[in-house]
Amino acid sequence: MTKLIEESALGLYCRPGDFYVDPWKPVPRAVITHAHGDHARWGSHSYLTALPGKAILQKRMGPNAQIEGLPYGAKQRIGDVDVSFHPAGHLLGSAQVRIEQGGEVTVVSGDYKVQADPTCAPFEPIRCHTFFTESTFALPIYRWKNEREVISEIESWWRANQASGRTSLLFAYALGKAQRILSEIDSSLGPILVHGAVSPINALYREAGVSLPATQPADLENAKATLGKALVIAPPSARGNAWVRKFHPSSTAFASGWMQLRGPRRRRALDRGFALSDHADWNGLLQTIKNTGAEEVAVMHGQTHALTRYLQEIGLKAWEVTPHHDEAAKTEEVEQPNDEEAP
Repeated sequence: MTKLIEESALGLYCRPGDFYVDPWKPVPRAVITHAHGDHARWGSHSYLTALPGKAILQKRMGPNAQIEGLPYGAKQRIGDVDVSFHPAGHLLGSAQVRIEQGGEVTVVSGDYKVQADPTCAPFEPIRCHTFFTESTFALPIYRWKNEREVISEIESWWRANQASGRTSLLFAYALGKAQRILSEIDSSLGPILVHGAVSPINALYREAGVSLPATQPADLENAKATLGKALVIAPPSARGNAWVRKFHPSSTAFASGWMQLRGPRRRRALDRGFALSDHADWNGLLQTIKNTGAEEVAVMHGQTHALTRYLQEIGLKAWEVTPHHDEAAKTEEVEQPNDEEAP
């Protein structure tokens, strides 16, 4: 490990700054890359995050959580290090954490993507000596299509369902993925309904200046009124419960990087799968690591072994970050308990 970041049972610890980045358990001071549940956990005494993501993190952590927001690029002295946040392109307010001491720079990426996304600031490569990278989709099989092509596929599916009198039920993560789809979909095709977990996140995005089309609650009244016409966006957690019955007859689909492979779609008994991810694909990961100029790369969150081995083969000093937490069955994004609530 570098002298700026070390592993611990609580997460990645910066000893000279006495803080943790995305800690796995409650700590005195947490520096947070973004508000998804596998990176932001309850119970820490105080939180520091990028200012554009503060409102979302506050909603996730609750009104009593002590959260400070720092603008992208601004430096804050914490202990003996300078800390700054830089866009990660993952979702609204997501950030990489840059830590500097005496000319040495370490960057913790959090989750990131390099594809275009109108709902958040684009990914910014940061030069550093040591780079902690995610590896959710770190296999050569994961190579994303252009996002506009995937959105067009969703629109064609929606039109086909309308022609056959079926409601289009699209499962997408409530924070990030749902808003990305809404921002790019052709809303003139028909009414759009959203699950109760999606609506409050939409409101936060709109307050931040992100343009989203008008939506309606996905309740029984609207389900009946828009039967066979609507696109309904709901978190994956809604798929297996009675909530979906109000939209019958319907066609189901899931927007996720996991849909790149046929197996996950079959296991979920979905009609369609759209490979739209808020994470970097194999090429995006490799290009990002190259762009950082890092000579040392720590690999975490996902396909750690495959990426670590490849980086070692091309001459970099790379190692896997050993998980000390409950992330063995990592999904693309982990839904918080409040995402499970029906409208």
